[in-house]
Amino acid sequence: MNPASRLLAGALALVAIQVLAADPSPLSTVSERSGFKKTGRYDEVIALCGAFAERYPDAVRCIDFGVTPQGRHMKAMVVSRSGSLDADSARRNGVPVLLVQGGIHAGEIDGKDAGFLAVRQALDGEAAKGSLQKQVLLFVPVFNVDGHERFGAWNRPNQRGPEEMGWRTTAQNLNLNRDYLKADAPEMRAMLRMIKAWDPIAYVDLHVTDGAKFRHDVSIQIEPLHAGDAALKAAGQQMSRDMLDALKKQGSLPLPFYPSFVTYDDPSSGFVDGVPPPRFSHGYFWLRNRFGMLVETHSWKDYPTRVRITRNAVINMLEQTAEHGREWLKLANEADQRSAELAGKPVDMEFTASDRSHDIDFLGYAYTRSPSEISGALMTRYDESKPATWTIPLRDDIQPSTVINAPGAGYIVPAQQARLVRTILSLHGIQSEGLRDGMAKADVRTFRAAEAKPATGSMEGHQRMTFTGAWQDEQRSIPAGSVFVPIAQPEARLVMAILEPMLSDSLAAWGEFNNAFEGKEYMEPYVAEEVAREMLRNDPKLQSEFAHALEDPAFAADPFARLNFFYKRHASFDERLNLYPVYRVDRWPQ
Repeated sequence: MNPASRLLAGALALVAIQVLAADPSPLSTVSERSGFKKTGRYDEVIALCGAFAERYPDAVRCIDFGVTPQGRHMKAMVVSRSGSLDADSARRNGVPVLLVQGGIHAGEIDGKDAGFLAVRQALDGEAAKGSLQKQVLLFVPVFNVDGHERFGAWNRPNQRGPEEMGWRTTAQNLNLNRDYLKADAPEMRAMLRMIKAWDPIAYVDLHVTDGAKFRHDVSIQIEPLHAGDAALKAAGQQMSRDMLDALKKQGSLPLPFYPSFVTYDDPSSGFVDGVPPPRFSHGYFWLRNRFGMLVETHSWKDYPTRVRITRNAVINMLEQTAEHGREWLKLANEADQRSAELAGKPVDMEFTASDRSHDIDFLGYAYTRSPSEISGALMTRYDESKPATWTIPLRDDIQPSTVINAPGAGYIVPAQQARLVRTILSLHGIQSEGLRDGMAKADVRTFRAAEAKPATGSMEGHQRMTFTGAWQDEQRSIPAGSVFVPIAQPEARLVMAILEPMLSDSLAAWGEFNNAFEGKEYMEPYVAEEVAREMLRNDPKLQSEFAHALEDPAFAADPFARLNFFYKRHASFDERLNLYPVYRVDRWPQ
């Protein structure tokens, strides 16, 4: 599509939205009736959810799927003309389920208003004709409900419209789009239970990005595309191409990567593509062998434009799911079987872009960079009256950065950690088995941290931890009440993401086991002096080791290190210190 045609398509779509605003449907939103200047409060979501179900009783159910910390009911609409309006019948009839979610960051509320518009048009046959006969749409207008009701005009200072909007985080100040794997928030736990019940083949997460001023108006990121099962990656690549092509035909300037500069505020630094960790929605679903799509409209576009583009993305995804949904289900079921056979095999778990880059033409505006008299920093100033094309580097050669051999049988979680871990596993639909009887000596592999380094600050209420170390063969006693987590299950990659300590969003990395890496007992210096002399008298080999250690000037100058040299070799030392409290096993425990 040439630039003139693209502008005409965009103008026509905007006129269509303005017509809707002038002649609203009884199921219209506050946003439509205001000409897309405003967005409604959450009572509108409750009212519209019920009104849609009343208007279309054969095609819409309004359900509660959770309750927020402030006591608000979390609403979802089940929309389908397939005859399957419940999870069991959808699964039994092989009907693909598409989950579209708005308002995870409740200031970025385009998805709510665009979603209601798209659902009404699909039900009335004005858009995505016939698509609802071939799928179930689960529409969550607002995921972060409490944050939505923290309403204000300046909650999104980098965003053009609506006039007022909700807040980014929950009432507990948790960012839900950092919570998919660790599942701290009650809202996330409710969402995961719904995902477990409905097993959507694709999950569309609707956002608005911050950042620089440029002309591109939406970015689409999908996984599996770079990560995960090979057959699903191929399908994800086609899904991406189809979405980008459809948006272009509708007048947009879409991007296949997240437009965040390598160097903050410096357009010349270019972009790096990648695979996000599973704290994010589209970094989570590929681990389940399902599709996750992140839709990010651009905050510097006005609200009518952003709602139009988001509505287009939802309609396009309804059409794709109608056309390919059953094929995706087949591919996902086959991928589930392959995942259940990963035992003992190397598995790509984390990814990064290589240093290879290529230049792209990026549609921006003229800009200058000069020191600011306010901050004193070098600042970028954009001139929106002067469109410009930037030639800048893009690094999009994405390669595995962390490859882990899956255990031969699975993981054992000792009884003292079983309740915490099993709760998380259950939320994600992961199978585990309680061990009624203990084992005095079991052949396991243990991870002992050579270094466990806590973060200097808090993140999402956690003190994160990074580790160096390796798994090693050992015999450990396994108490009754421990839990075995088999690797032979469809969620094998998800199991590894949660339980492998070196991975960036594992429970260990989020600090859930920090106590295991804190020394609790100690030896007083005057005792250590006496113990050291006795140990040296009785062990010539130790004398040699100590003499060798003293050749390091830093060690020789550190009294604590010198005394700790002996304490770590003494019978009183805590042999569990730095022992990760989850074991790997290569044989099914008997």
